[in-house]
Amino acid sequence: MHTSKISRIELGRQNPTEEDIRVWCRACRAEDQIPELIAAHRQIDEMWEDHRQALRAGLAQQSERVKPLYEQTRLIRAYEPQTVPGFLQRPGYTRAVIEDVTRFHGLATDIDEAVEGRLNRLRVLESGTCMFSFVIEAGALYAQRGGLAVMLDQFDYIERAADFANVALGIIPLGRLRTIWPGEGFYIYDQSLVRSEHWTGGYRTKRPSEIETYLRIFKLLQSLAVYGDSARAEIDAARRLLQSREIF
Repeated sequence: MHTSKISRIELGRQNPTEEDIRVWCRACRAEDQIPELIAAHRQIDEMWEDHRQALRAGLAQQSERVKPLYEQTRLIRAYEPQTVPGFLQRPGYTRAVIEDVTRFHGLATDIDEAVEGRLNRLRVLESGTCMFSFVIEAGALYAQRGGLAVMLDQFDYIERAADFANVALGIIPLGRLRTIWPGEGFYIYDQSLVRSEHWTGGYRTKRPSEIETYLRIFKLLQSLAVYGDSARAEIDAARRLLQSREIF
């Protein structure tokens, strides 16, 4: 490799090709790093997706674009700190979320069409063809979306879904002594892709090292969660508080 080319790469004036990466790793006797570096090279331009740019095509089209991903995955691990995971959302809750998104980003969209597109996630869950492991912060149950009737319907569905053979539902109680801090919500598709939504955009990665880190985080979050009757008790507590506020 010519020294001038090496200099341009080192100074960020030229990107290396995949073959450059292979050659350099072999020269450094670091062949074991080739898959990771090539994965990073391929993903660097795809790791961040601006919400406003992605949403210009419409919410319904965005849902259609990720539909194959949902349907081809065998295990989805999902963590949500502030909202009900999309795969568990009932239509009323989904509508409230979409209305918030369109209002915040100033979008003009067909709400009914967008809701229908998002409900494909619910159908994937109920089909039983994919396994799901959910970890939800209890605070997500107290963030009201769409009013009392919508939330009560949502609570009922979460409890019902917890009994599905393909669903493991964990809830991290309020006030839990933490061994890992709350963070942004994320979804792990098998062990091949991570997606995470932020305020202004979405992060995604196929890098093995990044996926391994998220798997470690998810395992720690799982260790904080309660399951079965204890999880239902968390849902019931949120339901009672919401109903008491409506009364008074």
